Order: sequence, then C-alpha cells, then structure tokens
Amino acid sequence: MKHPDDDNELFNRLEAEMTGDPAGDVVDLDKARSARTESADRAPDASPDSGPDRSADPSAVKSDGSAPTLVDRAAPTQSGPGLIDRIRDSKRLDVLPAWVKSGPEFADAMRWLTGHVWHTITFHAVRVPFLYVPKLVWRSPRGLANTLTRVGRWAVDAEGEPLRQAEARRENSELYLKLSRQRDRRVRLRMLLTILGALFAMGMGLFLVYGAEPMTQVIAATVTVLTLGWLGAPADAPLATRAVIKTEVQKLTSDIVVKAMASIGIGQIASAVAKGQDGIKFVAPITREGPGWRADIDLPLGVTVADVADRRARLASGLRRPLGCVWPDADPSEHEGRLILWVGDRDLSKTGMVKWQLANARRHDIFKRNPFGIDPRGRAQSVPMIQHNILIGSLPGQGKTASVRVLACGAALDPSVELWLHENKGTGDLDSLECVSHRFVSGIDDDSIKYAADSLKLLRAEVMRRAAAIKKLPRDLCPDKRITRQIADKRSLKLWPLVGVFDECQNLFAHPKYGKQAGEDAEFIIKLGRALGVILILATQRPDKDSLPTGISGNVSIRFALKVAGQVENDMILGTSAYKNGVRATSFRPEIDAGNGYLAGATALPVVVRTAYLDDNATHAIAQRAYALRKAEGTLSGIALGEQSETPAGPSYDLLADVAAIVPPSEERVWNERIAARLAELRPEVYGGWKGENVTSALKPHGIKTRDVAGTTDEGTRTTRRGITRADLTKAIAERDEKRGAA
Repeated sequence: MKHPDDDNELFNRLEAEMTGDPAGDVVDLDKARSARTESADRAPDASPDSGPDRSADPSAVKSDGSAPTLVDRAAPTQSGPGLIDRIRDSKRLDVLPAWVKSGPEFADAMRWLTGHVWHTITFHAVRVPFLYVPKLVWRSPRGLANTLTRVGRWAVDAEGEPLRQAEARRENSELYLKLSRQRDRRVRLRMLLTILGALFAMGMGLFLVYGAEPMTQVIAATVTVLTLGWLGAPADAPLATRAVIKTEVQKLTSDIVVKAMASIGIGQIASAVAKGQDGIKFVAPITREGPGWRADIDLPLGVTVADVADRRARLASGLRRPLGCVWPDADPSEHEGRLILWVGDRDLSKTGMVKWQLANARRHDIFKRNPFGIDPRGRAQSVPMIQHNILIGSLPGQGKTASVRVLACGAALDPSVELWLHENKGTGDLDSLECVSHRFVSGIDDDSIKYAADSLKLLRAEVMRRAAAIKKLPRDLCPDKRITRQIADKRSLKLWPLVGVFDECQNLFAHPKYGKQAGEDAEFIIKLGRALGVILILATQRPDKDSLPTGISGNVSIRFALKVAGQVENDMILGTSAYKNGVRATSFRPEIDAGNGYLAGATALPVVVRTAYLDDNATHAIAQRAYALRKAEGTLSGIALGEQSETPAGPSYDLLADVAAIVPPSEERVWNERIAARLAELRPEVYGGWKGENVTSALKPHGIKTRDVAGTTDEGTRTTRRGITRADLTKAIAERDEKRGAA
C-alpha cells in the first residue's frame, strides 16, 4: 500500500512549516525519504485516517516543533547596494586623455606633429620645381586633348548614345523617338554654349598675345599649362608621391581578442569559448591609447594577469602581432583578475633611440624624478633617486651601461651632488664624467678594484658620520630625520646628496681579496644610507650569490632588469617570485630588445621600459655643462679639482681598539647598546648616533658574533640582551695583529 505522504506532499508540508520559522534546521531530503520508507515498511497496515506518521521522519521537524530549512531551497539574500551607491562607486573616465594632461607627453606629441607637418611641407617643396612642374608640362598636351574630347562629347550628348542604341535594339520606337528629341534639344543648347565659349577663349587668347603685359602673359601661360597638365594625369600615376607611408595595422576587435585568449592554453577561457561563451569580459570598449589599442578585460575566476603574462608569446601568436607589440599588464587600482591588454602598432624594439628629456637641460634637481625612458605605450618613465638604491642587471651588450650613464648624467646636472664613479670594466664608458667626479676610477686591475673597495669603506664611514650629524639637527629643520633639499643646500652641514656608481660590480664583489668586505660595506650602506642622502647605483652582468651578495640584492628598492639568462638571474635582480608572477626579463630577445627591460620599484607595478640613449658625444656635452655649473657654484671637489686619484687615507680610528678601551678586562660580557653609548662618548664625531645594531654590523666583518648576554639594567632588572664577550674581542685583535705582523 502506498504511503499517504508522497514526495510532493512531503515537500509541501515541510515548505509550509518552514515559513513559520525561517531559522529551522537543514534537512537532507534523501535521508528523510529513506526514513519515511523504512517507517512504511514497519507499519504496512497503518490506517489512512491516522494521518502522516511524523515519527517516521524524525529529521523533518525540529524537536521544538519549528520548521526545518531544505538543503535545495535558495536561502533569502540581502539586497545589494542602491542606485546612488552604485553610481558613487562607479569609476569615472578621464575627460581628457592622459597625454594631454601630462606636460612632457603633450610637448612630445606637439613636437611630433610639428615635425610631421614640416617634413611633409619640405618633402613636397623640394619636388615642386624639379619633379612636379616638369611632369605637368609633359602632361599638358594630353590634358589639352582630354579637355577637347570631353567638351566635344558633352556638346553632342555622347553620354546618352548607349541608351538610345539600346532602345533601338529593343525596337521601342516610341521611347527611342522621345530620347532623340531630347538629344536634339540638348545638342542645340550645348553647341551654342560651346561656340560662345570657343569665341570667348579665342578672344582671351588674342588679348593675352597682343594686349596683355608680359608678366600677365607668363602667368596665364603657366596657369594654362599647369592646369592642362593636371587634367592630363593618368588615373594610375598621381602627380605627387607620398611624404609618409602609413603602416596599415589591423584594428583590435573583441572577436580577435577572444580568439587569441582562447588559444593561449588557459583552461577556464578555452572551455567557456568551446561552450559558445566569450570566456572573458570586456569592462570597457577597446580604444586607442597612444600608438596602439587598449582592452580592459576581466579574466575568469581564479585566473590572474600573471597567468596571461606567462603566455605572452602565445598571445602574440594568437593576435598575429610581433612579440614586442603585445604587453599584458595588471591594473593596480583593481583586482588581480583585471587585465590591461595593450597592443602596439609597432614593435617596441623598432622605436629607435629614445631621446633623453634632459639631454639639453641646463640643470636638474636630484630630489625630483630622473627621466629614464618610455614604456611600450610611449609614456615617459622616470626613476626617483633620493632615498633609493638602484640595481641594474643584464647579459652583456643589452644596454646596462647605457642605463647607468643616464642615471649618472641626471645626478651630474645637480651641482649639489657629489659623484663617486667606478667603472670596473676598463672600457671608459664613463670617462666623460670624470671632470665632475669627486672620486673616479676606470679599470679591471687589482688597483682599480681596491680603489672601488676603498670607496665603499669611505662611504660606510660617511654614513656613520651623517647619522650623527642628522641626530644633532633641530627638529624644525629635520623633522623626519632624513636629507631634504633644504638641508642639502646648507653646504656647512656637509649633507649634500652623494651618488656612488659601481658599474660591473661583479668584478668587485667576486674579487678574492676585496670582495667579501666590499659586499658587507655595500650592504651596510644600502640599509642605512638611504635616508642620509647616500645613493648606490650598482650594475652587474652576472647576478649570482657570489658576484652579487644576497644582502645587497634583497635590500635595494629600485631594480632594472634587461635581458637575463634564466629564472635565478631574473629573481636576483627583480626580487624573489618575480618570475613566478610573470615579470620575466628572460622574455626579451638578445640584441633585438637591447635597451628594453623591466623596471620595478619606481612605479606601483613593474613596467617595461625602453631606456633613453646617450652616446659618448652627448654624455661629454652634458658633462661640460655640469662642470661649468659646478664651477660657477663652487661645488667641484676631489678628482674634478685635479687631486691625485690615489685612495685617500681611511678613517683614523681603530674600532677594535676603541671597543677594547671602553670594555674593561673585568667586564667579561657586555651589551651592544652599552658599547654604542660608550663609543659615542669616546668619539662623538665618529660614533655619534650609534645603536646596538650598528655595533653588531661593525664587528661582524672582524669575526665577532653577537650572542645573548645576561645583565642588569640601570633600573636593577635582570634581563638578557644581545652583546659580545671580551674573550671574542681580544681573540679578534690578536688574530688581526698576527696577520699584520706576517704581512
């Protein structure tokens, strides 16, 4: 016998009871039906009048009698934001394009337009007397014949003859006679006008021959011949040639983008396209942006911009465009799935040499961003230098030294900047800037490497001096404890910006004798010198742990990677996980993409930049302007004033001896913070402003390691802090003295 509660009745009953208490329990219908079936088997003789057996479905109703909630019933949802909220949160597009609001980009566009117009005018002006006029004279007889032929055909109504003949062949005599009468009326009028025109032309000709001034005759003859030459031009042979040949580029459409995106091997996109869907969503119309097309795309759930960037070569193949034209980027103001696909009209590598914006400038302020190059969309890109350190890396011949030269020239045009240039390749790429350098060396020999290593020692001491000097400055002058333009201009403080350039630094850091100490000094400068106006620019063609210590590569704030060999080198320059996130300098083509690289740290997201180029002549001209500017303001120093290039004497203090002097033999263990305080009292001009971490960094090169040291604070509290033992100190001094004696 069938149970009285069939499926529909059970569902209706549960739904009705649920409306009484929306906060009921969740019920699995399969379990409820199974329980009902088992109940029916146990009581096959149940009377229909006994009503539904609720004990057979214990999960259908809560113990307190309230209604359950079905698992397959949609839960009530809250309404979304209102109309005003949606309008308020919407993104407003710019009224004017970005290049119009940007002074440099607008000026660059106007320069291009002016150059384009001037080129066109000059192109045709040169050809007018030597090509266009002779062509017109040569074609004038043909133009006269064409003119007489056209007038004759018009006079006799020759254009209507085919229609009349067609009607005659159809034997439509009535229509033929009608067309013939129409033709007779036309011919009478046109012949009269032709005769009158001929008489007028004959009269004008006789007047010009016998009655007009010679100049009038020349003008009339010239105009007549040129006009007839224009009328005699063949349809397939235009008079003027093109001054500019346009490159026809296929317009980027949504269909092309969808097909290309479906071909790059991302499963979510390919499966959606296979089902007849787009797979991606266009959040804005595809528009022109600069010399290319821009498409704003929302990727499927779970797909990131890095996934697309990883398949850039496939995407370029799907779009049928060169690799250097296709640039997928993320939108820093949106979610990780918002893709900005920019497809250029021309390969970035074919842009040619990018002119540096400061090539003709008289001076530059290093506290402002230094022009560096352009991105694929033609937008100017710049690099901040103050409070930053810069690392540049690439394979040989990819434009690394040219990038260094641009940054060094920008620093040279600020007369307050002190330049320390070290070119450890020995080819003289930076020789033009020697005239404005405080310290300068060019070479790969041991003496040149030692000079560069000594510079890092001096820079480290300078960082310490500046830290003490900054600490003493009043709060109103230096509220943020960092170098500003106002502080740099006070020459008495000796806190002007100091830029140290180390090109081919792998030859320094990998040197068996000077490399280790140089790496530790550079790491110290990078960590502490940023706010003190000391800037390091490091360039290397071999980024590995030996030639580029991880303490350096992990702490620089601005990175520029041109073509590199592999993932390890890529992440050494651009930072850990850069390759995984789709920022891959390995994708650049050797030699073809020379000058193109990923710039990270200067903008919110890494961006591809084609660097500006300065040859040796341009660099020399900039250096001479910088020299004159520095000479006028009295900021020349060091090598620029003709001092000898030998390494100046290092600091006159002995750190280990000073520490031994302030740590008595009775004090077996001492905290580093107390050492810093005592050193500041001993030599405030050297150790002023030192803290415990400064002591740790300074003693590490000497083999003295810090450890947990128990002690008592000034308040009498027992605690453990980082410190050293005097035994380690005396051991380090003994080993050093022994090495000096052996030497």
